[in-house]
Amino acid sequence: MIEKQETVTIASQDELLKKVAEMSSSGYRLVLISCTKLNHFQVDYSFDKNYEFRNFRFCVPVEKPEMKSISSVFTNAFTYENEIHDLFGIEVHGLNINYGGKFYRINIKAPFSTLKKAVAVAATEEGKK
Repeated sequence: MIEKQETVTIASQDELLKKVAEMSSSGYRLVLISCTKLNHFQVDYSFDKNYEFRNFRFCVPVEKPEMKSISSVFTNAFTYENEIHDLFGIEVHGLNINYGGKFYRINIKAPFSTLKKAVAVAATEEGKK
């Protein structure tokens, strides 16, 4: 049996932090934080408790890409948030463990912040073969 999964879009960072705190106090665990570049950055948070998934979506503008960390509530979020910073160039405020842009060793800063950079990375990697 496959359960229905719903994704709730969250409008503000304060609302997101409130939902994250509710997940923690209700016994949910953080499963994943993912990011996708559209005409904004779409950041998805997935939580699980007893095989019940809850998903929240938060949109970050490309003009001033920044968001608040949830690592004060879910410590393991620091890995996802450092990755999002390094690959997408989103400034994450309040990280409990901050690698300062050195979570990944990459040649291009924030390669997934624009399609042009992602194509350049792929071409560079292809040229190495």
